[in-house]
Amino acid sequence: MNKDKIFKLAKGFRGRAKNCIRIARERVEKALQYSYRDRRNKKRDMRSLWIQRINAGTRQHGVSYGNFMHGLLKENIQLNRKVLSELSMHEPYSFKALVDISSNAFPGNKNVVFPPKKEGISIVV
Repeated sequence: MNKDKIFKLAKGFRGRAKNCIRIARERVEKALQYSYRDRRNKKRDMRSLWIQRINAGTRQHGVSYGNFMHGLLKENIQLNRKVLSELSMHEPYSFKALVDISSNAFPGNKNVVFPPKKEGISIVV
């Protein structure tokens, strides 16, 4: 890359990384490596966030995430995880209908037992 392009990409960097060509070139190359890597990591992070949101929504209705997704697969309901997470957050009644459909399609959904919630910590001495 030529000098002008390096300095244009290095705009906003701290110290000599913005105006000394040798240091700017190193910092710009590293920044481009980070941006390449993190474009892929962002997809991974978003998918895991969607799964956490769906899991939280399904557990409110007594179904685990895996059983819920298996029930949707058996019913041939093809909604992706992004849409399902949005439904679980913003459309609870629609999501409840999907959970009911899923639990009817897969009988394993009915036997899920969750541990009791701990209200407070009590110490016996």
